[in-house]
This record gives sequence, structure tokens and C-alpha cells, in this order.
Amino acid sequence: MSTEMFAKTPMEVAVYQLHNFSISFFSSLLGGDVVSVKLDNSASGASVVAIDNKIEQAMDLVKNHLMYAVREEVEILKEQIKELAEKNNQLERENYLLKNLASPEQLEKFQSRIPTDVLLDNQSSQGSTEQQQQQQQTCISTGSAV
Repeated sequence: MSTEMFAKTPMEVAVYQLHNFSISFFSSLLGGDVVSVKLDNSASGASVVAIDNKIEQAMDLVKNHLMYAVREEVEILKEQIKELAEKNNQLERENYLLKNLASPEQLEKFQSRIPTDVLLDNQSSQGSTEQQQQQQQTCISTGSAV
């Protein structure tokens, strides 16, 4: 530190350091060059307010950029979730169709190749799928909507 830094009040030193940190942080975050701003020994309340306003503007800019990036990422993830849900439904329909078309011998042969832990998981999920299908069939036969 230079000797003129000791001549300033602790508030002026703190504002100076905060300002330099804020400018370098936000500049590096936004990819710009670091701008150096020097405070003279007669820093008044107006210059402190001006610095505070610049810091607040920089923080608002960063907040806006982050919010935009987060919203963009959320939209991408929502689209991926939608695509995965559609793919899952398609695979479930194909699985159901293949199980219905397969002979008992083919199913037995296929199940003998699958490890037992996978079979247990499949049976528990199959039970919930069968319940959903029964509910759908009940709704269709009674004419009610789900």
C-alpha cells in the first residue's frame, strides 16, 4: 500500500478496495478489461454514492445475465424431460406389445437370461403399470375422464 492510502479514512479505504474488487470481479466475469479508478484524498459522499451506484448497476447486470442463463437452461431441461417422457411412453408401449405377442416359451427363455434383481424390479414396476392400465380401462368402460 502506498502512504496516501493511510491518509484516507477507513471508510474511504474500504470503498476504494471494494470498488477495485467489484470492477475486477465483474470485468473478469463479463470478459472485459479491468478498469482502474482512483479515488483522490477528498472523496466526498457524492463519490461514494456514485461508486455504490456503479457497483449496484454491475451487480444488476450480472444478475440479469445469470437469470437469463438459468431460464435458458430450464427451458432446455424442460424440453429434454418432455422428450424423455415421450420416449419412455413409447418404450413402455413397445414392451407391452412385445410381451403380449411373445409365446410363453419365449418369455421363459428371455427371463432366464435376466439377473434376478432386474426381474424383481421389473415385477414391482409391472404391478403399478397394470394398476394404471386397469384404471384407464375402467375409465374408458364407464366413460369418465381422468
